[in-house]
Amino acid sequence: MKKYLISAGIILSGFYASAQVLTPVKWAYAAKKIDNNEAVVLVKATIDKGWHIYSQNVADGGPAKTALVFNKSDDYTLVNKTIEPQPLKKYEKAFDMNVTYFENTVVFQQKVKLVKDKPVIKGTISFMACSNKECLPPEDVEFSVALK
Repeated sequence: MKKYLISAGIILSGFYASAQVLTPVKWAYAAKKIDNNEAVVLVKATIDKGWHIYSQNVADGGPAKTALVFNKSDDYTLVNKTIEPQPLKKYEKAFDMNVTYFENTVVFQQKVKLVKDKPVIKGTISFMACSNKECLPPEDVEFSVALK
């Protein structure tokens, strides 16, 4: 009996070791007031070496683009679109097109007009991470930033 338990333990430990979840992108959030009426929300992606995420402006028919969706609120309104720095650009054979993407780190910025004092700004980031060997399924990450 003891022999079977040891064998089962070895088999299960191998199963769990191969079922590791890859998380090549870490997200951080902050907000800072510009003045009494406006603030900027900063959403930063730190991307593991060898991985990348795509720009918000990838053409249709390509990989899943990064999208920041802010929850509607009576406490603030969005000012214009979310901005991003200049992305890298390359031809990706898998998609048969040029794509724009980010490596290492990227900070997305969304300006908001403050309607109420000290709002909590919430939303969802949708993104897809790829390496030169594989792409992970698109993922959604919720965020919340309290403006003080």
